[in-house]
Amino acid sequence: MKSKIHIERIPAIFATIYDKAAKMVKDSYFGPVADEVVSGVGKARVLDLGTGPGYLPIEIAKRSTLITIDAIDLGHKLIRMARQNALSAGVSDRITFEVGNAAKLRFENDTYDMVISTGMLHMLKDPLKVLKECHRVLKPGGTAWIYDPAQVSAKIDRLKWKRSLTVFETYVYKLFLLYALVNPPHTFDQKQMIDLIAASPFQHREIEEIKGEIKAKLKK
Repeated sequence: MKSKIHIERIPAIFATIYDKAAKMVKDSYFGPVADEVVSGVGKARVLDLGTGPGYLPIEIAKRSTLITIDAIDLGHKLIRMARQNALSAGVSDRITFEVGNAAKLRFENDTYDMVISTGMLHMLKDPLKVLKECHRVLKPGGTAWIYDPAQVSAKIDRLKWKRSLTVFETYVYKLFLLYALVNPPHTFDQKQMIDLIAASPFQHREIEEIKGEIKAKLKK
């Protein structure tokens, strides 16, 4: 089920083309997810895992001044890009971006009202360890929202995306296709997701599959 070469982060060379793809779906994907998050919490502290270039926490912060967000990613370049994106959007005062490992969170127990992750779980070597960390840092009664596989890529207009690339980025894109061949993602079906969550500390869970996207809402 796992690839022989297993890389948990987006390599820095792909960060720019990844950012362009993610930016294309900030309204069609990250916006609706942000709406759902904002409707699910009031004043809250939220942790976003695998934030990439930061568009989900940015969209959340644009919708609510009552939510503060910490967002982590293993990619140094993506975190730098996320900080700039938040600054450009005028919400950098309510989002903290930092390089961090979701399997070894530096945060204390019972810190967050919500932990959210979109499209990260399938990239992990040990997703169960990450779920345990989510449970640990959540406050009692807090929730973890896990979207995986997330429908981010399905929302991308690939032709428009490729047309937006520079000449150099076009070569990077071809390299990315080769990279995807040797490091294919392992995605979960609903049964695998249920089995994984059943092995986690979360006792209260709601899992649904909509158009191929699995949404798990877990309560501590």
